[in-house]
Amino acid sequence: MATDSSRLDVLRRRVQQDPASIAFAPLAEELRRAGDNFEAVRVCLAGLEHHPAFLSARVTLGRALAALEQFQEARTEFEYVLRVAPDNLLASRSLTELEAQLLRAEPQRNATLEELETWLAQIEADKAARASGARDTVPEKSS
Repeated sequence: MATDSSRLDVLRRRVQQDPASIAFAPLAEELRRAGDNFEAVRVCLAGLEHHPAFLSARVTLGRALAALEQFQEARTEFEYVLRVAPDNLLASRSLTELEAQLLRAEPQRNATLEELETWLAQIEADKAARASGARDTVPEKSS
């Protein structure tokens, strides 16, 4: 997503001039929207040291962490915001989207686990067959 670079420059200068400025929050959000999630996380963490109760910055941090697949850390941020402000719609929606993303990934993980268990069972069967002097249960490839 394209972001107005002059706006980013203005926000960066404000934060550089005053590291305790609340301008860190819109700067981090603009960085996140521009796809620079690593920098958005860095800016959020630095700003939250000065303003730990800045909830919109915590939502931005959670969204940037989720984009970086730091799912547990993202969940922690969204849950913190919702404990403090249960009616925060953006945190609620972001947490719901995160949970949905994790659920969509779950069948894929389960299929991989089932494949690994099948392969492990086959290996164990082959070992047992070799120990008893029988041939492998899986035919070897011929060249």
